[in-house]
Amino acid sequence: MTLALSLCLGVATFGAAGPGRPAAAPAGHQYVDLAQVARSTAPVGGPDASTGSYTVDCGRNEDGHRNADNVVVSPGIVNGAHHTHDYVGNLSTDALSTDETLAAADTTCAGGDRSTYFWPVLRRLDRTGADAHEPGGGAHGNSGEILTASSVRVEFRGNPASSVVAMPRFLRLVTGDPVAATTASTDARAQWGCSGHPDRFSTRYVRCPPGSGPTRTLDFPSCWDGLATDSPGHRAHVRFPTADGTCPRATFPVPQLRVTLTYDLPDGVPFAVDSFPEQLRDPLTDHAMFVNVMTADRMAELVRCVNRDRRCTAA
Repeated sequence: MTLALSLCLGVATFGAAGPGRPAAAPAGHQYVDLAQVARSTAPVGGPDASTGSYTVDCGRNEDGHRNADNVVVSPGIVNGAHHTHDYVGNLSTDALSTDETLAAADTTCAGGDRSTYFWPVLRRLDRTGADAHEPGGGAHGNSGEILTASSVRVEFRGNPASSVVAMPRFLRLVTGDPVAATTASTDARAQWGCSGHPDRFSTRYVRCPPGSGPTRTLDFPSCWDGLATDSPGHRAHVRFPTADGTCPRATFPVPQLRVTLTYDLPDGVPFAVDSFPEQLRDPLTDHAMFVNVMTADRMAELVRCVNRDRRCTAA
C-alpha cells in the first residue's frame, strides 16, 4: 500500500484524462459558501504545553520560482509532479536538488533559513496562463493564470501537550494527499478558507464574502520518530498528533509547521488549485512539502522560543 501511494505521488499516471487533455473546471459541488463552514476549535493546552511561535518571512515568491518537479516525492524526475509548484525559501530547489546543493543555495527567507517550502499553484480560471501548453500547466490539464499569493505566512508552533525537540536537518515533510480525489485517503488535509476568518476551514473551495479572499492553511505533521529524515512513502517517519496534541507512542513532538496562503481575487472570479490530470483540480487534493535546511543553531533558537512560550520572528 505504501509503495503504491508513493508511486502515485511521485509519477502519477495520466489516467482517463490522457496526456495533454485539459482537466475540467471543478464541479459546483466542490464549492461552499463561507456561511456554511463551521468554526474550528484548537486543542486546549495542558500544563506542560509549549505555546510559543516562530515566524519566518520568506516572501511571496515574487521572483516566480516555479516548476513541475517534486524533490521530496520524485527526486531526479524532471516534471514528475505533473502540476506546477510555488516555492519560497531555497532558491535552487528542483528535481535534481540534493542536500548539498540545498545547503549551498541562496534563500528568500529572513535569517538565512535555506529550507524549501512548496505547494501547488492556485490559478485564476477566467484568464489564460503563460504555460498553457507547458508541462505542469495546460499540457497536464492545469489551465488558467497563476496567482501570486498576497501573503505567505510561515509559522512554527509548539505542542499543546508538551515541549518540543529540534527537527533534524534535511527532514522531509509532506502534508495532504494529491490523489485524494480518486482514493479512499486518510491523508487528505486540505483546509480552504477566507481571509479575516481564520477559524473556518473546509475541504471544499470556499466562496468568500466581499472584501475577503481565498486562503489555504497547510498544517504539517509534527511527531517525529527520532531516527529518520525520510521514509518510503514519505510519511512513516512523522505522524500527526492526536486531537489533544499528544504524539503517538515512540514519536517525539517537533515544532509544528503551518503555512498560510492568502490570495486577492475580485468577487466571483473562479479559481482552482493545480492537480494531477485525473484529479480534476479537486480541492481535497491540496498538499505541500517541506525540507528543513536550517542550521543547528537556527533550529535551537526556534525550539527555545517555542518552549519558552514566546512570539519570535526570524531576523
